[in-house]
Amino acid sequence: MLKVYEYAKCSTCVKALKFLDAKKVKYEKLPIVDSIPTVKELKEMLAALEKNGGSIRNLFNTSGLVYKEMKLSEKLPSMSESEALKLLASNGKLIKRPFLISDKVHLVGFKEDEWKKVF
Repeated sequence: MLKVYEYAKCSTCVKALKFLDAKKVKYEKLPIVDSIPTVKELKEMLAALEKNGGSIRNLFNTSGLVYKEMKLSEKLPSMSESEALKLLASNGKLIKRPFLISDKVHLVGFKEDEWKKVF
């Protein structure tokens, strides 16, 4: 089953869910603040991102208040992957959303062109 970690007040998440509904994609909706992706899921997503030239930074909600308050733009470059993954798994607001994961699907953020290739 496709898991969609989302934040109800996020306009991008709302667009993404409407896109999935229009495509009649079945998914389990999880509030990212209350049901944070596990370190295992974050590692899977990171591996998928790295295949396409992405990095750990792509998992972070870099425009979010918590990211800015923690000054992670300064700290992230010196963090180990393990430290960054543990930090992400401790606070759902740090994770870029929507965060979609299943055996076959690994997507972070909503870029309609990319999603059309998958769905």
